[in-house]
Amino acid sequence: QVQLVESGGGLVQAGGSLRLSCTAARGTLAIYALDWFRQAPGKERELVARIDWSGTSTTYADSVKGRFTISRDNAKNTMYLQMNSLKSEDTAVYYCHARGGNDYWGQGTQVTVSS
Repeated sequence: QVQLVESGGGLVQAGGSLRLSCTAARGTLAIYALDWFRQAPGKERELVARIDWSGTSTTYADSVKGRFTISRDNAKNTMYLQMNSLKSEDTAVYYCHARGGNDYWGQGTQVTVSS
């Protein structure tokens, strides 16, 4: 079983940057494809970005293309989301998700972008 822990959220002004991390407190991430999702108040959870197990294939939601970068370091058992040029509409709780034979979710980290 995998236990995911997100970190790096916080309050930032519009136009600023944050880097989120997702680490496996238990288990290994290396065998899983990984995703970042987000959920804003009153909205459904949406996919932000995903990366395959090797890190060579990535996809992004249209709303974050060119601003966010997903990456992973399997040796460190960690996935990242570099978020640049943040907008108020990026405000949400961000979750990491591991996809494989089973699915695992982290507890989420709050990102608040002030305009």
